[in-house]
Amino acid sequence: MNRPRFVNIGERTNVTGSAKFRKLIKEGRYEEALAVARQQVENGAQILDVNMDEGMLDGVEAMRTFLRLIAAEPDISRVPIMIDSSKWEVIEEGLKNVQGKAIVNSISLKEGEQAFLAQARKILRYGAATVVMAFDEKGQADTAARKIEICERSYRLLTEKVGFPPEDIIFDPNIFAIATGIEEHDNYAVDFIEATRWIKQNLPGAKVSGGVSNISFSFRGNEPVREAMHSVFLYHAIQAGMDMGIVNAGQLAIYDEIPLELREPVEDVILNRRADATERLLEIAERYRGEAGKKQETDLSWRERPVEERLKHALVKGINEYIVEDTEEAREKLSRPLHVIEGPLMDGMNVVGDLFGAGKMFLPQVVKSARVMKQAVAYLTPFMEKEKEEQGLAQGEPNGRIVLATVKGDVHDIGKNIVGVVLQCNNYEVIDLGVMVPAEKILKAAREKRADIIGLSGLITPSLDEMRHVASEMKRQGFDVPLLIGGATTSRAHTAVKIAPNYDHGVVYVQDASRAVGVAGELMEPERRSAFLARTNEEYERIRAQHAKGRERNPRLTLEEARARKPKFEWASYAPSKPAFIGVKAFHEYDLSVLARYIDWTPFFATWDLTGKYPQILDDNVRGEPARALFADAQEMLKDIVENGKLKANGVVGLWPANSEGDDIALYTDESRERRLATLHGLRQQIAKREDGAPNYCLSDFVAPRETGLADYVGAFAVTAGIGEEDLSRSYERREDNYAAIMAKALADRLAEAFAEHLHERVRREFWGYETGAPLDLDALIREEYRGIRPAPGYPAQPDHTEKKTIFRLLDAEKNAGMGLTESYAMTPPSSVSGLYFSHPESLYFGVGHIGRDQVEDYARRKNMPAAEVEKWLAPILAYDPDEE
Repeated sequence: MNRPRFVNIGERTNVTGSAKFRKLIKEGRYEEALAVARQQVENGAQILDVNMDEGMLDGVEAMRTFLRLIAAEPDISRVPIMIDSSKWEVIEEGLKNVQGKAIVNSISLKEGEQAFLAQARKILRYGAATVVMAFDEKGQADTAARKIEICERSYRLLTEKVGFPPEDIIFDPNIFAIATGIEEHDNYAVDFIEATRWIKQNLPGAKVSGGVSNISFSFRGNEPVREAMHSVFLYHAIQAGMDMGIVNAGQLAIYDEIPLELREPVEDVILNRRADATERLLEIAERYRGEAGKKQETDLSWRERPVEERLKHALVKGINEYIVEDTEEAREKLSRPLHVIEGPLMDGMNVVGDLFGAGKMFLPQVVKSARVMKQAVAYLTPFMEKEKEEQGLAQGEPNGRIVLATVKGDVHDIGKNIVGVVLQCNNYEVIDLGVMVPAEKILKAAREKRADIIGLSGLITPSLDEMRHVASEMKRQGFDVPLLIGGATTSRAHTAVKIAPNYDHGVVYVQDASRAVGVAGELMEPERRSAFLARTNEEYERIRAQHAKGRERNPRLTLEEARARKPKFEWASYAPSKPAFIGVKAFHEYDLSVLARYIDWTPFFATWDLTGKYPQILDDNVRGEPARALFADAQEMLKDIVENGKLKANGVVGLWPANSEGDDIALYTDESRERRLATLHGLRQQIAKREDGAPNYCLSDFVAPRETGLADYVGAFAVTAGIGEEDLSRSYERREDNYAAIMAKALADRLAEAFAEHLHERVRREFWGYETGAPLDLDALIREEYRGIRPAPGYPAQPDHTEKKTIFRLLDAEKNAGMGLTESYAMTPPSSVSGLYFSHPESLYFGVGHIGRDQVEDYARRKNMPAAEVEKWLAPILAYDPDEE
């Protein structure tokens, strides 16, 4: 069974839920209100609920103003917005001004079918999803039967009469307070859970949400009990299929760490298991008023337990200090090394797998557990080999064999390595082929190793086409094993639309490491595999149908119309800053201690599936403990890397005279601007924007056009902190320490990004010199509170990876920084960053979005490339499908 993934909805940007936010909005202090939104995202909110329903507010104006401000904040607008209002005019104003795909909260049948359908049709036209309340003409649903009745009726109306995508329907079956002393309320939590389970089983594609804090209103003022109630309720609701909800993740007790004397009566109340449940919880609640209710760390008393228990404890806690001596003691006690593996070691890893699968253990802890397991097995391996030689004894069989590889042209493997470790923790044999692996090598290994599953990973967009090629080759060569797809650049939609149709025996998108074990388990069980693949194929069919509809209803401007809507800058009054030098400047073996001070640690934690803003995550009630342990290990390794030079950082910067020529930028060899050095090619947004006068951007817009006569400039950079990265990582792997191997790569990535941040600061202040005043602190740098941008090819403002070729040639990056490009334009070493510098004060980051055939043909002409080749590199952003034509 797949591990459920719960989405947190932040509610502090709701004037009815936050007194602070309400005060800021009423006083017009919108900039400060933005800080509330930013804090919600930093603390792990994956959706922002924005509500402006307050008697003294103009809700329409407030919603418009706040959403427009959010749209200009990349660190806030990266999460979806839930437009929350009881007034339709406020919701519609929100839909007109929101950036990206929004969620409406909410619509219902309380005013009848006609109003319900009219609102749904408008939401569909705006391309938004919607929350549907379990509320009809008779009132709010309280029992499971009423919840099911209303949700089923709403689903049929939306999907059959409106054509609403099922995956854009989010049901809220009403969470009501329990333990109120009123008998009719006792089953409310069970009613919600049962309705949720029914919805997920009978209304394909629909999601389930709810306001979790409602469940505990009877215990207001007793936070430990409320936290326990929220945690227990979510534990059961998520297992039933609850997808998202309004809950403060920082104030959730860990289910397994709730003291049994509290958890049991709470569970009795949540599940309505006994008539006196409320009275029993009231009796014990007073003991926890004002207390943290958290279990304290134990001492070394576990060392006094039998060796089997010690081994299990070491695995679950990731303690490797005593693993060799305990493994030897167990070998002597159990007579055979295999008995140690199949006994206490696998018992411990089964516990780890169960805790991780239930969301009670975090990824860094699992990887540490895997390190302990590998070190124990490494110690036992010589004994098993000797035993096998002497007696011909067979070793135990794994749960399955899985071949993993990062596809040809791609060099990134942190995520793949983590998936491999997690699978090994669950007794799967993982054959990791590494990076840059061509299709023929992957399939040859799968045949030779008799693989049960093949897994492909990729980070850059060209890898998507390579994955499609592997799928086609599997079909051509007659394979019948499932294919798993994962990696940062992949998605469920792309897997469904582009990869799955090329192979007939199961293509499954795996979103992250936490899902891998559940998917593998489904595929390895013959009686479950067919049903699982059938459900997956049914879901992919819906996605393909929705994808086709999306292309039809998303309006696009012609390229000519988009160019007419380019931003209009006052070039007559603009004076470009002249750099201190023209040409290239290289930096070798840059001081790592300087770069370490520029590290943004928030993405580091995200690498390990610990979502939250640094440093707040270190004090998080749920994720704080594993985050602190991970950070301490990172600091120790970083110190070793810096002090002992275990990584090397090289970089190169270039600055040149430049002018824009339409959507392209011409670079010149010198100030005379007579001799062209290179041309940078740009892509322009073609989306028909809802807001009147909103420009359609291209990067060339931020450079003075040639006809203005202005002497403008553009820069480029390439940096790496990965010199020595592979050797360092392999040195840990040879010691059976995957945890440290992954940590080394993650730190190299962070140092490379820090190098890019630091060098950009030097360019702005020293080499180009257009930034003056006091230097910004790290938080301000991370928030990009400076003038200018550094967009990178392959990212939203210029999705074409082939532009890196021009940048690397201009910088002579191989000679000056020891960096290279693969055939798919992935940078080597993997921990590398490159891009361009723009200094215009109004330059900003944007996403090109989907583009039409007219721009593809124009772009191909400008780059002197066949249109089919351009389509290959820009496949994810095409507004049409070349395969269908």
